[in-house]
Amino acid sequence: MRKKDLSGKYGPLLRRFVRHKAAVVCLFVLTALILMALLAPWITPYEPTKPTGAFSQPPTAEHILGTDKIGRDMFSRILYGMRVSLLVGLLATLISTLIGVALGLVSGYFGGAIDKAIMGFTDMVMSFPYILLVLVAAAIFQPGMWSIVLILGFVDWPGVARLVRGNVLSLRETNFVKNDLASGMPGRYILFSEILPNTIAPVLVYATSVFALSILDEAALSFLGMGVQKPTPSLGNILQGAESLSVLTDKPWLWVPAGTVIVLLVVCINFVGDALRDALDPRNAEG
Repeated sequence: MRKKDLSGKYGPLLRRFVRHKAAVVCLFVLTALILMALLAPWITPYEPTKPTGAFSQPPTAEHILGTDKIGRDMFSRILYGMRVSLLVGLLATLISTLIGVALGLVSGYFGGAIDKAIMGFTDMVMSFPYILLVLVAAAIFQPGMWSIVLILGFVDWPGVARLVRGNVLSLRETNFVKNDLASGMPGRYILFSEILPNTIAPVLVYATSVFALSILDEAALSFLGMGVQKPTPSLGNILQGAESLSVLTDKPWLWVPAGTVIVLLVVCINFVGDALRDALDPRNAEG
């Protein structure tokens, strides 16, 4: 049986991606951070929720990032917190992407009253200030990881829906879709076999920005006490230790490592997303 030449199929895409040197570096950094988070139970020497040392102890050989206000190991809490923050970002992105893709496909393909209703609702959601909508929803529902996942998932979909709708309207005018319509092909075949595969690339790129934004939103809500609740660690509620001026100035190990990890995650995801956008853009195809 003849094997498919994957290098030939994906070679041009990979070559366009590696032109972005910063994105390649960020991909390695992001992969390393994700692996550290996944392997946290085997990497960390202590339980993240149990005191193991003196209160607010500076970094030592025993606790390489020090301890927090009640003696919990900061290195362990950051790795476990990164797991939670990445999980929240990933699940929120999946929910918002699925909702946006479904509504965008239906709106763009069927048009008419359905399109007006869906786009009217989308415009209404987008008319609310984003951060205000998130804060109000977080205040209404019980704080916790799953509440944040659902809140972020259900407020981030309008951008995906508008993107998919625009692509569907464009693809409806292409010859291959017109031929399918003229041949009497069922709508589900046209949607899922012709239109959706040609919409995946821009959705994937957009999803990277939603992923980064969801991590930031989780950090902000958890910092305010409206997100992931202690003792479960997340990068956001670890930063709660930086609320006082004395901690900001005299105990940087309580907030600098967690803040640095958040910045690294968001910057790396955005760089990888930018490189992915350029790699998937057919206008950048090699001649």
